[in-house]
Amino acid sequence: MNHTSIRVSTLRGDQKITFDVYVKIADKMVHYLRRGDSFEGARLKRLKEKKLKNLYILNDDEPHYRNYLKINIESAYDQTSQKDMQTRAEIIQGDQQSHVEEVFERPEDKHAYEATKAATSKYVEFLTQNAPAALSVLKIENTDKNLAHHGVTVGTMAVALSQKLKMTDPKANHFLTLGSLLHDIGLHESPINFQQPLTALAAGDLVTYKNHPHAGIEKLKNTMHFDPQVLKIINEHEECIDGSGFPKKLRETQLDSLSIIVSSCNAMDRLLTFEGISKTDAPKKLMVEHVGKHPLEHIRLIAEIIKSL
Repeated sequence: MNHTSIRVSTLRGDQKITFDVYVKIADKMVHYLRRGDSFEGARLKRLKEKKLKNLYILNDDEPHYRNYLKINIESAYDQTSQKDMQTRAEIIQGDQQSHVEEVFERPEDKHAYEATKAATSKYVEFLTQNAPAALSVLKIENTDKNLAHHGVTVGTMAVALSQKLKMTDPKANHFLTLGSLLHDIGLHESPINFQQPLTALAAGDLVTYKNHPHAGIEKLKNTMHFDPQVLKIINEHEECIDGSGFPKKLRETQLDSLSIIVSSCNAMDRLLTFEGISKTDAPKKLMVEHVGKHPLEHIRLIAEIIKSL
């Protein structure tokens, strides 16, 4: 085979590509984009709507693709960049999503995890040092209900919430974000359709869904490179402070403080992404239906974040 697979999530922004791109239809490679084009606007939206995760390039073009990635991400993180914040946010969000996808697909690969951990450090810095950055990322619609995109959204929301909570410990913010990015690893390759309201799931599927935090931990039990704090967040991200969560029905005093933040943000993005509730109605729904499940201050501040989008 003379083609190499590339992730759609890595193709963002207005930079011109220096390689030809192909889409695989059945067993045939069809020319999709020529070098000199770019992935932005309607073109990117169409790709996401088709739920395409991978495109292809010629093997000989792989160095050009790697150079494209390097230039794209460096220009997005450059504080003197002439790119507008929304374009920068889209490129960086795509980079984070790609890292999450790598870990989801190869959790046993220590290099993939360490690369994601390093990228997360840069990402937190970007969000905390640029006032409009978090809102710019949160404005990016998850039109294909992508699980890795959901992780980036939850991580971004968690950072925005941590700032409003006056959390200043860089290490805690790093693990909060990394745990948020990877919290749903137990749903990767899940046989159930979790991209819908939980009330629509059949009884057996709901049982399977409620076990996904434990499934994530089971998937990682033979790995040695995941940080304990990240594993704790994966294990506890569906728990609620009143004991109504899952899988262990833990209460606030039994939960890690970072897990509680992730749980609150995860609840909001489940409404937005998987239940299709509008940004106008989701804060109201969270306030009415989740009071007691998450700290009232979290609900109030998350609603404030979403209302400002």
